[in-house]
Amino acid sequence: MNIKHPLSPLFLTFLFFYLHPIPTLCSANYDANTTTPSNATDFIRISCSATLYPDLCFASLSGYANAIQQDPARLARTAIGVSLSRARHMAAFVSNLSREADYGADPRASSALHDCFSNMGDAVDEIRGSLNEMRRLVNPGSESFRFQMGNVQTWMSAALTDEETCTDGFEDVGDGPMKTAVCERAANVKKFTSNALALANSYAEKGTHKLLNEKNV
Repeated sequence: MNIKHPLSPLFLTFLFFYLHPIPTLCSANYDANTTTPSNATDFIRISCSATLYPDLCFASLSGYANAIQQDPARLARTAIGVSLSRARHMAAFVSNLSREADYGADPRASSALHDCFSNMGDAVDEIRGSLNEMRRLVNPGSESFRFQMGNVQTWMSAALTDEETCTDGFEDVGDGPMKTAVCERAANVKKFTSNALALANSYAEKGTHKLLNEKNV
């Protein structure tokens, strides 16, 4: 649908956040007039180049450019929120399949689906914990900041491991549409989590360097 209106980009941004309310992008120091959208987009593109899946990173985050601006904290927080949304959808997808598989003839497929759902549920909890930590993050340049970002990195790493483990049980399951769908979706979710972790790592490194520089002054 094309909206012929000079404020349409702002309207679409509002609509996107209304339909996808997971990322929290509030900041007391935010001034919407300090950064142009093009600069914000460039910032996201450059930041995403440090991830394993830069094209996916940029595609999933560029729609948030007006809110992210050039703030690495907002960028990491948004990426974590996007990965949480993906993991939630994956958990729901596997849950539905597992209920159907309980009435099927292949116990190996049913067991693999239940294990995958458990792993994805753990991943959702860990990513949610990371997002909550990012929401109450203190300013860089303090020991508390390094501790909080350590928690974020640990939980995101654990979530990535759980997502990788999700499909382990399918090695003994015969090839078919269900196995293909689960493995492909799980692989896609892992990419979002990997990108979010990379952006969190980058922000943590910048904040730690600030702390070290202040100590050396």
